[in-house]
Amino acid sequence: MGDGRRGGGTDRWRTAGRTAVRVLTVWAVSTVTLLALAGLLPDFQLQSADGDSLTRTALTAAWAAGAFGLLTALVWPLVVRALLLVPALVLGLLVFFLNGSLLLVALWLIPDGRGAADPETAVVVAAVMSAVASATSTALAVRDDDAYRRRLYRLTGRTRPRDPRTVPAPPPGTVFLQLDGVGHEVLRSAVADGVMPTVAGWLDAGHRLTPWRTDWSSQTGASQLGILHGSNEDVPAFRWYEKDTGRLMVSNRPASAVELQRRAVRRTGDGGLLTLDGASRGNLFSGGADQVALVLTVAARRGRRNRSRAGYFAYFSDPANAVRTAGSFVNEVVREVAQSTRARLRRERPRIPRGGTYPFVRAFATVIERDVVVAAVMGDMLAGRTAVYADLVAYDEVAHHSGPRGRDTDQVLRRLDRSLALVARVAEHAPRPYRIVLLSDHGQSPGETFEGAYGLTLKDLVRAGCGLPVSRRVGRTRSGAEARDAARDALRSALHRPVETGEEAQRELPARPSEPVVLASGNLGLISFPDVPRRMTKEEIDRRHPALLRTLAQHPGIGFLLVASAEHGSVVLAADGVEVPVAELADDGPLAVFGPGAADAVRRTDGFPHVADVMVNSMYDPATGTVHAFEEQIGSHGGLGGEQAHPFLLSPPELSPPIEEGTEGTEGTEGTEGAELVGAERVHRVLRRWLRESDGPQVPLERPAATREDSLPEAEAEPVLPVKGPVVPDKNH
Repeated sequence: MGDGRRGGGTDRWRTAGRTAVRVLTVWAVSTVTLLALAGLLPDFQLQSADGDSLTRTALTAAWAAGAFGLLTALVWPLVVRALLLVPALVLGLLVFFLNGSLLLVALWLIPDGRGAADPETAVVVAAVMSAVASATSTALAVRDDDAYRRRLYRLTGRTRPRDPRTVPAPPPGTVFLQLDGVGHEVLRSAVADGVMPTVAGWLDAGHRLTPWRTDWSSQTGASQLGILHGSNEDVPAFRWYEKDTGRLMVSNRPASAVELQRRAVRRTGDGGLLTLDGASRGNLFSGGADQVALVLTVAARRGRRNRSRAGYFAYFSDPANAVRTAGSFVNEVVREVAQSTRARLRRERPRIPRGGTYPFVRAFATVIERDVVVAAVMGDMLAGRTAVYADLVAYDEVAHHSGPRGRDTDQVLRRLDRSLALVARVAEHAPRPYRIVLLSDHGQSPGETFEGAYGLTLKDLVRAGCGLPVSRRVGRTRSGAEARDAARDALRSALHRPVETGEEAQRELPARPSEPVVLASGNLGLISFPDVPRRMTKEEIDRRHPALLRTLAQHPGIGFLLVASAEHGSVVLAADGVEVPVAELADDGPLAVFGPGAADAVRRTDGFPHVADVMVNSMYDPATGTVHAFEEQIGSHGGLGGEQAHPFLLSPPELSPPIEEGTEGTEGTEGTEGAELVGAERVHRVLRRWLRESDGPQVPLERPAATREDSLPEAEAEPVLPVKGPVVPDKNH
């Protein structure tokens, strides 16, 4: 017993000694750094006006370095915590000015007023000092697991848990990391090409790589809502117009996301996958988690219960992180400018404009958002949370503009792989074991834009098919001229057509119809006629615009249309006059080119209350895997066709297989040959099962009395939006 106490005392003295050595080393390096900066920067001085000896100058530098280090350790976390309601990007910029202010205070504390610096110079000196101190501390701790663990807890704002020998071992936690937009085949290729060694190591260790199939709306809004909340019913696209409310719903707008989450909670009766002891990081939806950071559904709200900013406190509590992120941000902007310039000089095709603010948007997604989300996940693991779900959007953002495959996206995947390696290393120091599940919400399909291929947008084609005015540029294109001529011929025929009778003909339509609302979600287009309060039928559209449906169905850039029919319920229209009732659709019919399950996906969407009057899916070439996006994207997702509909699940071997023998699977029958997961709602059930296997949170089967999202006032719902005029484009997130 006495020996144990003596051994424990020796360990404590040894630990204290190592800590003291690290502190003194960092102090010494910081002092030398200050001396070097004083010699290089004319507006930064550590001497009196009459000059000082080298010894005196060194003592002044040591005093300033020590004071700056203490202020950074004691005052800085308090300042950052006070600014939690400031958006992440603004806080990142404020970091430099606040850090420079702390340096000026440290210089002011030097006896005899020997330290001075201009404010601009102080910002530079403080940034260099923070970076050097952080690098030195990390280098000293890298071989010392205890020191590394303490540094992690300090950087993530966590208190170190009790000695694990004094408490029972907790059950494993689960971290779900979503690589936004990374398709199953893209991941396999990245592993085979050595781009993602961390993922390759997991596969070698026995992790299961399982593809799954999205719904018709293959985009984050539908997929993540289904994964986190168990229902993506009535989400026909990334953006759509709702006739009953007059709303333009856009999945990545805060008010729309709040409304979608509210509807899902009411439909399923529970708060979501992360209701109990969960954390949601970088997502569109909260999943019912109390701990959230960069989550869209709480982005517009303030208050003590709003934790949306708390996640990046951990990251910016160390000013060195801001310095490192700022450098990476600038580097990413320069990289994007260089890559887009190279693509333009080489005349690469397909290609879209990548100027304006896009380089900064890309840098935010690939640097700031990635770093903040990863830091928040690290903090969650060190805090011992049971379930964490985080979305890393970097690849999706770059692939939209550079294409799903190539040097640009490979660089992003390499950096994401390093982030995965960091998360895995931090898991080794967490107070409980963690199971890391990697997944994606959709893939991306390449291809030239619809406008790039045919010289006009989907909206231009619809207007021409309706006989509405179009620009001269559109009128000179082959598609525009053919549509305009078809509309003119159809109008002449209609003037000589006998008056229709019957119930359908007697249904009143407005005497002065409004212009159609045309929206794009990747290679999925939606056409709505807002002046008709219900879903229009094919017969009604043909009476109003006789050439429109024929023009769209016959266009080479369009694969098929979905439209209601008074005679057949709903029908799919395709080229050469193909018209098949939705009830009779099969995978060997007009949708055969889109692969197995396309008919069921269309049939499900056809039953949504807010399906558009006309749903338009672009063509798909199975030989090249290409589609035509109706937006400015050469890597797109949102409809049917190619890799966009095939994301993945990567799970550790200790979890049960995603497709279990004798349970639900493809079309409701897992365990059969060729079975696969179909739809985000089924992925939700798999993740929920894994949480239960880990003795984690049991997702409530009954609706809680009042979840945070379900009790939002109506004032926070999506406002009624005007539909006249152009629709502002949003990123197809």
